[in-house]
Amino acid sequence: MYDYLIVGAGLFGAVFAHEAKKAGKSCLVIDKRGHIGGNVYTEEVEGIQVHRYGAHIFHTSNRDTWEYVQQFAEFNRYTNSPVARYKNELYNMPFNMNTFHGLWKDVFTPQEAKARIEEQIRESGITDPRNLEEQAIRLVGRDIYEKLVKGYTEKQWGRRATELPAFIIRRLPVRFTYDNNYFNDKYQGIPIGGYTAMVARMLEGTRVRTGVDYFAHKAELDSQAERIVFTGMIDEYYRYCFGELEYRSLRFETETLDMENYQGNAVVNYTEYEVPYTRIIEHKHFEFGTQPKTVITREYPHTWQHGDEPYYPMNDEKNNGLFARYQELAGKEKKVIFGGRLGMYRYFDMHNVIEAAREMAAREL
Repeated sequence: MYDYLIVGAGLFGAVFAHEAKKAGKSCLVIDKRGHIGGNVYTEEVEGIQVHRYGAHIFHTSNRDTWEYVQQFAEFNRYTNSPVARYKNELYNMPFNMNTFHGLWKDVFTPQEAKARIEEQIRESGITDPRNLEEQAIRLVGRDIYEKLVKGYTEKQWGRRATELPAFIIRRLPVRFTYDNNYFNDKYQGIPIGGYTAMVARMLEGTRVRTGVDYFAHKAELDSQAERIVFTGMIDEYYRYCFGELEYRSLRFETETLDMENYQGNAVVNYTEYEVPYTRIIEHKHFEFGTQPKTVITREYPHTWQHGDEPYYPMNDEKNNGLFARYQELAGKEKKVIFGGRLGMYRYFDMHNVIEAAREMAAREL
């Protein structure tokens, strides 16, 4: 008999298992995929750590969280500085002075950039944004919106910007400095040797079974533990009794190329709607690789359907209301606790997942 059955060998489950083991508790960790690590899973191809489920860059301003992950991996100094491609034009991200000078060749100073953006906002005449398009123009003006926000956002959400609610974009980060560092966080990097090795360190000494479908063996698995930590989809756990929550999914197209360097950057976003993928990742650049070959991945967003992997919760008013009903059921559980992005129906960065898992473990243990 185990103290905990942990459903999901991703970051949340691995951190909880590590904390439980430290507290002298026994855990069985299962995952329906054939590997540990969840969406941060990396595997080596041609000497390159390939991020199988999209780019994952660890970043945090929380010193305690940063020191916590250092136990499990040494991190390099990678700084996320994506490039956006719109047709035959390249722009730095996030929106900063390099971006503004690229858009407007006569803009050199922060004052000139602010004046140009404010002029476009005034010209739009939008005071009460009714949809995402109007909200974005109200925040950054028409040029930035048309070239760098519109197409990318429509691909990401699978709907036209005029059909999306304004509240999806509460703010768009604009910097009036020549700084291409995407994250403002104090600590940032990639674990040397990949995330899978880091998660494996978290799970050392804990029994792990991969390729196990929890729902196919639920009664048998539940009987093996005093408590259950469930990190899958909360609506699936309750057999969609109130209806299905909505998610966005991703399809990945990965290929190995017989060349040293394909695009010169780890992440290039494609912001025009006509290009079906949102970005191309070149994995070797996460670890400053010099291998003779390279591996790239194109990301295609699409609406989640059964059998797909759910990546992003659709946290709009309708879905949040539906989740609240499932949350009410979860609150009555005596044996099961829900965690992670799917169990809590919330978009989490990696540092958020680790902090939430540690908080839950502290409450439980």
